[in-house]
Parts: sequence; C-alpha cells; structure tokens
Amino acid sequence: MAKIDLTVDLGKLVLDNPVIAASGTFGYGLEYKDFLDLNDLGGFSTKGLSIKPKVGNPVPRVIETASGMLNAIGLENIGLQAFLSDKLPQLKNYKTRIIVNFFGDTVQQYVEMASALSKEERIDALEMNVSCPNVEEGGLQFSSDPAVLRQVVESTRKATNKFLIVKLSPNVTDITVLAKAAEDAGADALSVCNTFVGMKLDLESGKPYLANRTGGLSGPAIKPLALNLVYQTVRAVKIPVIGIGGIANSEDALEFLMVGAKAVQIGTANFIDPTVTVKVVQGIRDWCRQNQIAKLADFKILE
Repeated sequence: MAKIDLTVDLGKLVLDNPVIAASGTFGYGLEYKDFLDLNDLGGFSTKGLSIKPKVGNPVPRVIETASGMLNAIGLENIGLQAFLSDKLPQLKNYKTRIIVNFFGDTVQQYVEMASALSKEERIDALEMNVSCPNVEEGGLQFSSDPAVLRQVVESTRKATNKFLIVKLSPNVTDITVLAKAAEDAGADALSVCNTFVGMKLDLESGKPYLANRTGGLSGPAIKPLALNLVYQTVRAVKIPVIGIGGIANSEDALEFLMVGAKAVQIGTANFIDPTVTVKVVQGIRDWCRQNQIAKLADFKILE
C-alpha cells in the first residue's frame, strides 16, 4: 500500500496526524526537542499560561498511584510575556501545530489572554482550560455550570479568530450539557477530558500525600472513564472532539478514534517515555496499513 494519509481536518485547523502532546506534560515543547522531532507530531499543547507568572501549589504536589498519578501542580507557569518573548521565538522554525493552553480567574482574564495570543501568527490554536475557579462567582469552576461556561466561551470567542478548543472537566454530573454549552458559545472543538479529582493518604502520618490534599488523577487508570466521556460527547455535539485520558500506546489511541474522536492528546505517558507520542503515530500508521486503510479520514467509527 502507498503512503498512509494520517491528515486530520478539524475545519480551520489541519493536523498532519492525530497525535497531540497534552498540556502540562510537554512543557513548552522545547523540553522534548532532544528526544524527538516535534514536526513528527500532529501538534502539542503548551503548559497552561496565565497573564502573570504563577508559582503553583506547595510541595509535595505529585504522587504516583496504581496505574496513574495524582498532581496538584497548581498551574505553575512562566506567564504570558515570558512565553511570547522567550519560548515562542524558539518554536517558529517548527511546522508542527502549536496549541497554547491558557486560563484565567475571571472572564476578563480569559479575554485578555485570547486577545494577546491571537496577535501571534505562529500560534495555530488556543485551548481554554476551564477547570479553574471563577473568583467573581465565589470560586465556582467555569467548567461546572453551563451558564458560566457559556459566558466565558462566548466572551473569549469574540476576542479571537484563532481555532478555539475548550478543554472540559470530567468532574461534572453530565458532560454533554457542558459540551453543548461550549459548542453553542462558539467553540471550534472540545478536548475531553481533564483530570479526575482524587486523593491518596500516607498511613504513617495520617495525612494526605499532597500538600493540596486532592489532585488530578491521570494515566492508564482513567482511560475507560475518559473513553466513555468522549463516546458520549461525540454523540452530543457536531464540532470535533479531541480525546484525552490514559492513552499510553497506539491501541489506546485507536480506541478513542474508534468512538469518534478526531484526534487524541497524550499526557502522563510522556513522563514514562518521552518518545511515546511519535511511537503512537507510527503505531497508528502501521495499524492502518495492516487493515488496508489508506486514509485515516476513512476510519470506521463505532455506531
């Protein structure tokens, strides 16, 4: 069979293949350039950015769990200006898709971030992390209330012409309600899903391992849960869904594609094997060849 076409057309954003390195696990992309060629990826999503630098939560803030890990990093990042002046210029020679993940404490901060990032031609897409407390609403997470989510996405949509991805939280009663709210508010795509809230105790001290008490659970442990949420979301909206959660190999990625995800993001597995993303790309290519699928766009999804 001739060359396998792994191109993914998301509308205003086209990826060379469906594999994206997930936010928070791939730094600003540059940290991995000694391990792989960034151009071999469909794209990568940066560590979440805020207007001002953020130091994050006190330590300890990461602990391994059965088939996964808990993290309470607290969205530590270098801030908008340092990214634009120090990191982005080093990324301009790469052709891979650069997706900038960002967040805010208020609707206005989301708008300011989107507006500033939109001025940069080299940034291909923006990914809103809405799993953050809205300080103006008494700490209610943007991701947990459809009306609040709709407001922040609508306002951000008006501030940018970039491809806009909304990253949804799984820590809600019905993710499809939030997915529809984001779609109605103007999201171009959804990434499903962020981490699940979890906890681990130290029996010796009688206290939680994490200084923050709880953290976000990721890794293979959450894959069946995330896969189900992607399955539900794909069937609730018309915009593309990017699947995230516990993907560690090409078989995992193919399951997400099989339930209807247009692309996938790989997170925690990057810590175990920094070359896992390119191995998954090759694994998907090999699987397509073995199954005589010339174009990934022809991949048959679950009814």
